[in-house]
Amino acid sequence: MNKNQQPHFFTQIDVAPSTSRPVPNHQPGSMNEVCVLLREMLAAQDRQNELLEELVEQHVAMQRHRVAELASWKNANPELAYFCKKAAERLGRIQTDYLNAITDEIQDNFESIRDSEYMLNDFIDRFGPRFVHLNGILQVLAQLGNAPDMMPPQPNVP
Repeated sequence: MNKNQQPHFFTQIDVAPSTSRPVPNHQPGSMNEVCVLLREMLAAQDRQNELLEELVEQHVAMQRHRVAELASWKNANPELAYFCKKAAERLGRIQTDYLNAITDEIQDNFESIRDSEYMLNDFIDRFGPRFVHLNGILQVLAQLGNAPDMMPPQPNVP
């Protein structure tokens, strides 16, 4: 190769019409197959929708049954339901104080909790179980005492 000659980066490209690809032959049978498959998919979706509707109906029925059971319990135990409501309100204030203590702990010790597996485990051990149990008790009391028209129990006067 001469010093004055440059390598050929460009080559000649032949741009001739190529032979066209054959268009797939749509036979009447193939369109029927597609229609059959689409109908089967539609039938499967319809069945899936029916099953979902049944599941929703069962869930709603269970919820209605649970609500009826709670209403029956509250009617049979109006005093206890009222006291559950009051206890839930008070326990809610305790939970708020406890949440403040947790957030203060996180604020004060964030770096060490984040950086140390030991400190993270210690934090979870100190606050986790108590918080979970407190929340569970609060939910039960709130559910048992949840009635908008609850009045304080009246003393029995002969």
